[in-house]
Formats: sequence, structure tokens, C-alpha cells
Amino acid sequence: MISDSTLKDDLLRGAAAAAEYLGPQFNRNSIYYMSRAGTLPAIRRGSQLFFRKSDLDRAFTAEVEGA
Repeated sequence: MISDSTLKDDLLRGAAAAAEYLGPQFNRNSIYYMSRAGTLPAIRRGSQLFFRKSDLDRAFTAEVEGA
């Protein structure tokens, strides 16, 4: 089981935070689009989106390895 402190360190709140984490080639709108399309794993709580850093890293690692 993941500890609360580990999960807290792994969690990003909002598309803007995910875009900042992923780098300058991403913006908030591209994050919204990719999460809506199912390309990026996201957790929705009401109107708020949350992203796990480990899921984002894994999503782009798989994309590079699969290319």
C-alpha cells in the first residue's frame, strides 16, 4: 500500500500543474485534451483533475519505448 506522504508527493492538482511538470512543450489545454481523449491518465474529483507524476512518467516512457 502507498503511504499518504508518498501519494501526496506523487499527486499534481490541475492541468496547469501537470503541464508544468511535463515541460514547456505542453500547455494546460493540451493536458485537458489528452486527458479527455484518454491519452493521459487522470483522476477527476468533481470538476478538479488530478494527475500522478508516476502515471505521467509511465505514459511518456511507454510512448517512447513503443515508437
